[in-house]
Amino acid sequence: MICGHFHEGLGYRAYRSRGVGDWLMILTLSGQGRFGFDGGEIRTKRYDWVLIPPGIAHDYGVASGAAQWELLWVHFRPRPHWLGLLKWPGAGGGLLSLKAGEEAAVLFRQVRIVQTSGKRLADCMAMAALEMVLLALDEERGGAQPSLDPRIQKALDFIESALERPLTVGVIAGETGLSASRLAHLFRDETGRSVQVHIEERRMLKAADLLRRTGFPVQQIAASVGIESPFYFSRRFALWSGVSPTAFRRQQRYGMVLIL
Repeated sequence: MICGHFHEGLGYRAYRSRGVGDWLMILTLSGQGRFGFDGGEIRTKRYDWVLIPPGIAHDYGVASGAAQWELLWVHFRPRPHWLGLLKWPGAGGGLLSLKAGEEAAVLFRQVRIVQTSGKRLADCMAMAALEMVLLALDEERGGAQPSLDPRIQKALDFIESALERPLTVGVIAGETGLSASRLAHLFRDETGRSVQVHIEERRMLKAADLLRRTGFPVQQIAASVGIESPFYFSRRFALWSGVSPTAFRRQQRYGMVLIL
């Protein structure tokens, strides 16, 4: 996770045609923002929230006619039980949005304060603070958006409990009572990603946590996330995080890696 607080003037724009691999949540604090999508745009003002899922194009900036835009933002990879909290109303082009009051905004400010506190467990505390934000938003809108399909929640729970095992769509489908093809389709509809992408992310996050908190050798960590070859694990971890497992562990000791 990485978050920030920007004050931007006219001309500011961020554009990523293919989006990114994580979720982006943006809260407008003052001024006006603009979020474009194929065929339209939405404009945001104070206490408007926008959520951009992975793979959705980013095209946002200061709205035309506005002098400035103040925003809080966070890139994050949700924990499995958060996915139901991310089912916000659609705003077009894959963007999600809602309006909320001051309470959630105050909590959102705390995420950045905690993340930059320098405390030993700042990363865990920041993730907990972000979960409080999502819960407050869900509570404020009365849980109006539907929760995850219970079969997909069962699949998520099974994956989380079996990361050290060989996991295929067929194996997971057998735990949910769905066919493999139906699970694959429903999983993407409910979570916005494929089963395989979700498994990979959860394995890498678990590995990162073990590298951060333990002195286990890389081979043992690889086995704990269902990958027999430590060499293959190291390649996959480097693709996911940008550094090798050994470098990740070394950098964590000096607080050099952003929160995952």
